[in-house]
This record gives sequence, C-alpha cells and structure tokens, in this order.
Amino acid sequence: MLLAAFATHAHAGTLTLDSTSIPGLTPKSAMVTHRLRLTGLIEAGDSDRLRKMVEKLRTGTAAAAGAPLATIELSSKGGDLYEGLKLGYLFREFDIATLVRKDDLCLSACALAFLGGTQSHARQQAVPSRSLEIGGQVGFHNFYLTSPGELSASSKDAREGVVTGFTVARGGAAALVRYAVQMGIDPAFVARMMGQAPEAWEYIETNETFVSLRVCPVGLARRPTNPAAIAAAICNHATGDLGQASALQARPMSARDLRRRLLELVRNTSEAATGKGLVTTQLNAVLMARDDTLMETVYAGLRSAGVPLPEVMGSNFEVSGYDFGGGPLVCHVSFSRDTPAKFDTALATSSGLLKPFQSPPDACPELFLFDAAEVLNPRR
Repeated sequence: MLLAAFATHAHAGTLTLDSTSIPGLTPKSAMVTHRLRLTGLIEAGDSDRLRKMVEKLRTGTAAAAGAPLATIELSSKGGDLYEGLKLGYLFREFDIATLVRKDDLCLSACALAFLGGTQSHARQQAVPSRSLEIGGQVGFHNFYLTSPGELSASSKDAREGVVTGFTVARGGAAALVRYAVQMGIDPAFVARMMGQAPEAWEYIETNETFVSLRVCPVGLARRPTNPAAIAAAICNHATGDLGQASALQARPMSARDLRRRLLELVRNTSEAATGKGLVTTQLNAVLMARDDTLMETVYAGLRSAGVPLPEVMGSNFEVSGYDFGGGPLVCHVSFSRDTPAKFDTALATSSGLLKPFQSPPDACPELFLFDAAEVLNPRR
C-alpha cells in the first residue's frame, strides 16, 4: 500500500460480536442490542468482513426508531488509510455508533474510522454518535507515504518516482477532505492535520476538539458550577470565533428584565425596518403596560412565530465582549439552575436578533459549559 496510517506495528484486526436480548411482552417484541469490537491492525478487507456481519444484523434485527443498529468498540493503533475511511463510510451507511473505551487506543486510520460513528438518519440527515470514555485515547496524524527512494526503486527513474508520489499524496489528501465533509467535520481540521509532519499527533483531549469533532465524553467526573463562568462559556461557544468573554463580562438578569430587554430589541428592529407599523405599536403598548403576564404571552407568541428568542429558564445572563461586522454583539443566555446543560441563547446585534452561530452536539450539550481550552481527557 502506498498510503498508510501507522502508529506502531500491531497484530492483524480481530472482529467480534456480542448480542444481548431483553425479553419483551411477546417473543417478536424482544429488544436486541448488538455490540461489535474491532481490535488490532486495520487491513484491506476488514470493511468487507464487517459489511457481511452487519448486513445479517440488519436483516435479522429491527433497530428501535432513532437508535443505532449496533455500537462498535474500536481499539487499534492504525493501519491502512483507505480501509479506515471505508470503515467510517460503513458505520455511516448502517447507523453504527462508535465508542473508544477508557483503556483503549484508537489511532490514525482507526481515529478516522471513529469519525463515521452514526446514531441514525433522522429526516434523511445523519445524526453522529461518537463516544470517548475519559481515559481512552483517539489520536490523528498525517498519513505516511512510501519514501521517495522506495518509489523510485520501483520506477524507471527518480523523476517518475517523484511524480508517482505526488499523485498518490494528492489522491490521499482529496479522499480525506471528501471524507471530512461527508462526516460533518470541519475541513480546517483535516487541513491542519495534513499540514503537519506524520510524527506530530493531535488527540481528542480539549473541550474545543470534542466540540469541533462532535464527540461525546463518557465518564466526566466534574461539571462547572460558577453561573457567570457557565454563561460566558456557553456564549463563547455559541458565537463561534468572535471572541472570548470572561465571567466578569456576564451580567445576571431577572427573567422579567431579560424578556423586556429582548422585546425592546425586537421593537427597535421592527421600527427601523417598517417605521411605526403594527408590530412596533403593539410592542410599545406591551412594554408600557408593565404587565408581566401580558409580556410573557407576547414573548411566547413571538417565539412560536419563529423570532429567535431564547427560552427563559432559571439563570439568565447578558454577556458582552464580542465584535460582529465592526459592531458590538451581545449574547443572551438562559439555563436551568438544576441542569445547566439545558440552555438557550440568542445573539443581539444592531440589525436584530440572530440564532447561535454554533450549536453543541445533540447528545452532549454539556460540552458548552466548559471553556474551549479546558482539557477534559488528559493524555496518558
């Protein structure tokens, strides 16, 4: 093979299946869960072996709505690059969730396959499912190319070897970028990986990497508790790369003040667009009435109509410190006191309210509670 992704030498891959049946009310209603495990070196033919196995599973088992057909545990130090991509595509096709256990390594070609983890295809959209137990290691690096000397030795001359090497490398790069796009991974991640030497590694350890790769941590032992810091972290994620606010820039607000402030923004936007129209007049009347019940009703009605107003919960903050298009942007966030991972945000600019620029993984919204640079999974 000309393109490969190795960490160290390893034994050939082993594929196992463990199925568990939970009795239902009738024999046909039994719940069956399938757990696959792939260990060892990833080699050509592994995806074909796995395809035969999961085709039988899909024929004999009807997965519950929204649930994956199976979960596959991955433990491999790498192997064939293209086979890793083929495994990832297979996971996506058959709705197979991926998992790396706390004592396992999933490196290089294995890490690329890991990104194919899929929960289901809801409304024809693939829902990713990639889980990493704290303590497990998932590492990426640039692929290896057969050395120019080895290429030229099998070619008529050195120049032909160089041309061949360039062609192979270009094909590998294109395959990686195409794979990233189809798996919903930011191509910038792949570009950064390919810009490094093969000896340089990037692991899923910081919160930012978990978020950008849509990977859910399993077994986090702690959660942030400072409400102002939580608000700033949520807003820093929601605004993308517009800035990094601190807890000092998070101003607490009552539920009433938050609704009033956001309704004022909606009114100002409406007035700038249409003048003293019906919406502007009605909102002015609501704001002047100082009737909390009326304000809550109008607020809920605007949310139902599609205005990007956040759901108001227990803790409410206004976070400043962001710049958007040369002007200030303020993030409004509301989250549950008991469950901070339940939150909603809206971004306010001079031209109106905007939805968040970035959303957390559906399966683990708690990632937004942490600072982007915080190490959640230390390298061992």
